[in-house]
Amino acid sequence: MLKEFRDFAMKGNVVDLAVAVIIGAAFGAIVSSMVADIIMPIIGAITGGLDFSNYFTGLSASVTATNLADAKKQGAVLAWGNFLTLTLNFIIVAFVLFMVIRLMSKLKREKPAVEEAPKLTKDQELLVEIRDLLKAK
Repeated sequence: MLKEFRDFAMKGNVVDLAVAVIIGAAFGAIVSSMVADIIMPIIGAITGGLDFSNYFTGLSASVTATNLADAKKQGAVLAWGNFLTLTLNFIIVAFVLFMVIRLMSKLKREKPAVEEAPKLTKDQELLVEIRDLLKAK
């Protein structure tokens, strides 16, 4: 059973999938940082200092806080700004992955090699020589 597991784990697809998951997690962290630290502040600056990740709607009268962290401590909240941020994050990840896959498929596509002319038989070689001699006259 151990040998079967080792054979399974060492198959190309399993190893490729493991590498993809690890790279995907690292890539996701980079994109999350890009959204939270670069894109959302720019959107906030354009919209007059709005921070979407801090937008919420209190679901009970006991929620009186002005920021999401304190509001969650006071009671149930609908954190729609955080949802908006995560949705934007997903769209950016999906778009970047689309661009990467598109680039990889373009790089993978190889131009067809120029086909070599088939090797001529002795008779065909003689006919080509005769033709060339007749053209030269």
